[in-house]
Amino acid sequence: MIDVAVKLLQKNNYKITKQRLSLLEYLSHFQEQYINVVAVDKYMHSIYPGMSHNTIYRNIKEFEEVGIVEQRIKDGNASVKYQCDFVHQHHHHFICTHCGKVQEVEMCPLDYFEKQLPGCRIEEHHFELYGLCADCIKLSKD
Repeated sequence: MIDVAVKLLQKNNYKITKQRLSLLEYLSHFQEQYINVVAVDKYMHSIYPGMSHNTIYRNIKEFEEVGIVEQRIKDGNASVKYQCDFVHQHHHHFICTHCGKVQEVEMCPLDYFEKQLPGCRIEEHHFELYGLCADCIKLSKD
């Protein structure tokens, strides 16, 4: 599961250390939901007590830069999830506000916005939908 991530790191000239492998392995369990970066930091400290917070956060940032994790900030809290699609890295999500489950949304609304902004160049965008997933809706009806 982490083979593609390791290859991406190597391609971008990052050393494959046991700490990076442990971090990749842990994050790979979070493909369908985001995890708070503080929880990731706490987990890594449980395995490597001498590992600095800066090292953990720097690795997460480097993973994001090469496309291994996706990061978002909501209400001032940073969260990450393992990349769910290494082939099509440009994608968007529906995030359940109850259970945190993430589902990929295939359509990108960028064309719609570009038509409304003639003469402008959009350089970056993020698109997330929030609500209740089908499972949470079903549970609330029971």
